[in-house]
Amino acid sequence: MNMVDAARLIALDWGTSSLRALLLGDAGAVLAQRSAPLGIMRVPPGGFPDVFAQIAGDWRRSAPHLPAIASGMVGSAQGWEEVPYCDGAAGLAEMAGGLRQVPAGDGGTLHIVPGVSLRQPRPEVMRGEETQIFGAMALQPALCAGARLLLPGTHSKWVDLSAGRISGFQTFMTGELFAVLQHHSILGRFARESGADTPPDDAAFEQGLAAAQASEKGIAGLLFSARARVLLGAMPASGSLSFLSGLLIGEELRCALSVPTRRVVLIGEAGLVARYRHALACFGVDDTPAIAGAAEAGLWHIARTAGLVS
Repeated sequence: MNMVDAARLIALDWGTSSLRALLLGDAGAVLAQRSAPLGIMRVPPGGFPDVFAQIAGDWRRSAPHLPAIASGMVGSAQGWEEVPYCDGAAGLAEMAGGLRQVPAGDGGTLHIVPGVSLRQPRPEVMRGEETQIFGAMALQPALCAGARLLLPGTHSKWVDLSAGRISGFQTFMTGELFAVLQHHSILGRFARESGADTPPDDAAFEQGLAAAQASEKGIAGLLFSARARVLLGAMPASGSLSFLSGLLIGEELRCALSVPTRRVVLIGEAGLVARYRHALACFGVDDTPAIAGAAEAGLWHIARTAGLVS
């Protein structure tokens, strides 16, 4: 039996800047995977079927019966087709029931996972993270009873789980704010003028964390100190971005940890998870396990709940 003969599902993790395709076998085992810089912002109008064929067409031709499922920004207004959010506390059943079928361009269909939205206590939305969250619960069922998850990234998500459902979440634009300040403000000027990648400075990062943690009024009045410290000789220019990163991540943690918690479960890219684990330890949160393989597990279990695979 070759690899495609053993396959049960084509699963796509399709975000803004990148696309990952997985060929999944029994119980969601990963038989093969491919990645390409073909996120939704790089797909021309009407080009989604062509990109699908490019990354998974040979799998589909070898096994036309294979169902296909995708999650992420592919279901946004800028994606293949906008899929309505599941509004309110969501479980696997809502995810499966909200799947949207679109013609894949090869005679078959693609099932797109809905995101999740909340209206109270403030408007919130997510696309893609919900799949990782349900994958995490499938990989570690003890989380279903109640847990706090952190998915760090461009838009970090802090997620509360209860009874196997997403009961609440909050978004922090930490990664995007750092990128904007680094590339488009005076705070990133030292790094831009050096013209070289500056290695992380742990001491400066921890100073930024401590400054944010000690500030009861937030970091708006502290941001310029990432420059002033250098000008006054209190910090080398090479540490300014690490200090700024510490300020922004520290502010995220200061706000999110205003709700007491002993344990935070991390899901995300290894380097970013390590940075947040370091930050959480500085805030006194030491029990921070990480879960790998959450996206593929989530795609499999949503597909299984929807009856696409057994």
